[in-house]
Amino acid sequence: MELVRGLHNISQRRRGCVLTVGNYDGVHLGHQQMIGVLKTRAAELHSAATVLVFEPSSKEFIDPDGAPPRLTRWREKFLALAAYGVERLVTLRFDDCMRAMTPQSFVELIVERLGTRHIVVGHDFRYGSKAGGTIESLRIAGQTHGIGVEEVAPFVSDGVRVSSTVVRERLALGDYPGAARLLGRPYRMSGRVVHGRRLGRTLGFPTANLRLMRRKSPVWGILAVWAYGIDSSPLPGVASLGTRPTVNGVEPLLEVHLFDFSGDLYGREIEVEFVAKLRDEIKFDSLDAMIVQMKVDGAMARDLLAKVDCG
Repeated sequence: MELVRGLHNISQRRRGCVLTVGNYDGVHLGHQQMIGVLKTRAAELHSAATVLVFEPSSKEFIDPDGAPPRLTRWREKFLALAAYGVERLVTLRFDDCMRAMTPQSFVELIVERLGTRHIVVGHDFRYGSKAGGTIESLRIAGQTHGIGVEEVAPFVSDGVRVSSTVVRERLALGDYPGAARLLGRPYRMSGRVVHGRRLGRTLGFPTANLRLMRRKSPVWGILAVWAYGIDSSPLPGVASLGTRPTVNGVEPLLEVHLFDFSGDLYGREIEVEFVAKLRDEIKFDSLDAMIVQMKVDGAMARDLLAKVDCG
């Protein structure tokens, strides 16, 4: 998949596309339906199937503390869109200028800078400053500029309209199978293993530590997990996702203890799949009390994972 970062990198040869615009957080079944329509129209018009996203999202820029947790950081989103057959990803920085852009200016951007020939949008699509642009105004603009505007109906699964919000709700409840049904795949986080304080190793529970690369996480607590990208098959483990209050931690971190594994993973890019939530993160009175519970958590996770299939 071709990546275009910023308006200054939109060259003449990258003009001409079938476009969809959105946050695409999670790249769930609803998004996948949109991508399917996008690819079909792109093939018909001999144009590049293109997704336009903003980084950060408008909600993260306008209200960082109130914005919802990210299901996918930018790299995870890029890989998911590529896997589903998107040909070009355009990433534009959302800033004060973008926030102030009028609906008319936004249409000019996608027509004149991207050379959009057809645009595929969801039923609730809005655009421009204060979300002033509607699908109806987009249709009118499309007639003026000679571009097709296609509205895709919501995708329904499990009796609900699939959305990033509903996926977050399933994850918050620890309903990982339910989230997987809405995503069309198990929910995973990926990242590069970084050096930590090595406390887990001294306690007998060495961990692979991953920074979240997002302001908020949709998943918290102590979890049974599968880890991918280490061996030819996924490895079972138990993970802690939180701030580690017992040792006065501050930065949220994903710490994964892999059962019966002793290799060096520093610098490796791995994926962690969440299978079941064991409990919430708590602050223990002592390290000894935490070690006792860690052994219990590990035994629970090992037993649970022995009974389920990975992936």
